[in-house]
Amino acid sequence: MKDFFDELKTMVEEFGTAPVIEDMPRRTLQDKGINGPTAAHVIEEVHSPLNLAYLTFTTGSSAFQNIVGVTHTEMDDKVKASHKALEIAGIKRGGKILFTYPPLVNVFTKRALDELEIEWQFLRRSSRDSFLSQFYEMDPDAVLGESSFLRVALEDAKNMGIAEYLPKGKALIVAGTPLDLDLLDVAESIVSSRVHDLYGCQEFGWLTIDGIPVRDDLSLIKSPSKGINLYEVVVGGLPMGDTFAVSESGHVCNSEGKIITYRRKRTHPEYEVIVKATKLSSAETIGRVARTILRLKSRVVKVDPEVQLSAENTVLEYRVGIGKQETDEPIIIEGPEKTRLFDKMIEAQIGYQQGSKSDPTWIKRR
Repeated sequence: MKDFFDELKTMVEEFGTAPVIEDMPRRTLQDKGINGPTAAHVIEEVHSPLNLAYLTFTTGSSAFQNIVGVTHTEMDDKVKASHKALEIAGIKRGGKILFTYPPLVNVFTKRALDELEIEWQFLRRSSRDSFLSQFYEMDPDAVLGESSFLRVALEDAKNMGIAEYLPKGKALIVAGTPLDLDLLDVAESIVSSRVHDLYGCQEFGWLTIDGIPVRDDLSLIKSPSKGINLYEVVVGGLPMGDTFAVSESGHVCNSEGKIITYRRKRTHPEYEVIVKATKLSSAETIGRVARTILRLKSRVVKVDPEVQLSAENTVLEYRVGIGKQETDEPIIIEGPEKTRLFDKMIEAQIGYQQGSKSDPTWIKRR
């Protein structure tokens, strides 16, 4: 019997088709373009499913940091939005960007930057001194980071008497937290630079810059709270959870932008998304889509028990989960354009269901 198992071991080692650990594909920080240091993370290897383009995490600005899965079907829209944002900020093909926080590349995606042949660097250490050193040495076309960090760093440069040696006329693109309005004067007076307010999230990518949408599947729905004139951004049918003032006088960085992203409030009460109609012919599959969105994007989607199947377009209704709306009129968004992200998640779910499960040791039985 020992001979049999010795021969079996030899066959497994020499002729086996299932992978050993050395054969598995790897997606490293460098592969994702985020191979820079932060003081807020550890580097942890995980088994990431092949049906996801990559994994990332929310910033934790409103709750504990939560894992985000980005599907392959979402990538084209994320890349397109990133290119438009860079174009509005004046960043041309082959430009150079200094990122102060590596995970921000995940919001662009490395692919978006590669397609424009952008060169980017990260801080050697996540500190203001490191920023000033590399800003001087790299002389980038743009800096992308959190606004208060940049403001204080530039004020440090002035206090140290080195501000005159820093590059001038560069784009300062701020993201991650609401715009520190004092940065506008500091940037102009110290480095003669214009500030751009970039808004988005890890779940959906970049959405606006200077109050101007960079995706064409955005909708605005009024906050359900009485007496509050704020509007929630809905991305391809999925609510952001953030509400903003909308003003004809325009964004402080660009009068053409009407969404005042630096006046951000969390939506309360929050809207629930109800699927009223779907192009799918299976109620079970649309239920799976709802659970996928909850797991990957942390957005609650429910399916109407009487959902219309095999419809021409997706139809979504927005209801307040707790409390009452100002109006009893239902809020409806109908596809295809304004539900595009939701429909991309349907595509991802169908692809997942139709794809073969490649690991024979992991068999699910009913």
